[in-house]
Amino acid sequence: MNDYIKKILNDFLIGVFAVIPIVIVLQIIFFVQSLVSDLFQVVYGFADSYLYTAIVFVVSFVLLISIGNTIVKKGRSWVINVFDNVISRIPFLNTIYRVLKKVINMFSSREQTMAKEVVYVEYPKEGIWVPAYVTNKHENKYVLFIPTSPNPTSGFTVIVDKSKLKTSAMNIEEATSFIVSVGVDYNKVTEAIDLP
Repeated sequence: MNDYIKKILNDFLIGVFAVIPIVIVLQIIFFVQSLVSDLFQVVYGFADSYLYTAIVFVVSFVLLISIGNTIVKKGRSWVINVFDNVISRIPFLNTIYRVLKKVINMFSSREQTMAKEVVYVEYPKEGIWVPAYVTNKHENKYVLFIPTSPNPTSGFTVIVDKSKLKTSAMNIEEATSFIVSVGVDYNKVTEAIDLP
């Protein structure tokens, strides 16, 4: 009877872990759908017209495409510049906005190779190697963000000498997948073997 209960619990846990990614993706979809629905209701409630609401959404869509296209071609958009200037004059909000922009740019910028760099560092003590994102460099000093598993948005920021780092061929997406999967999704086994 004990073995039967253990088997049922084991199967249950395997089923839970198999379904977790699906549930998370569905939650994200429902969250986005809820945001769009709330925005639709606000716009519709303001004008009480489906035509006006459709026009607002089409204009917003075209505006976002235009901003994205301008950023790809020129690196900046005048709309973003105007918003930056306004926010920079508001205490406290300007700090939050500036930091959020830097973090988002670190993970999304195509031009900053530094933000795309992943390294291994011995942390929290010698002999234990963890992947880290390079967020900044100053001569031989590297500023690293060391994410924690399974939530890569939390972690530690450290400054390390270049001599203490081992380079990795992983990109940001692969390193994030490695961290979220608590090491299950790791296709750079040769790198791990080469670590001292």
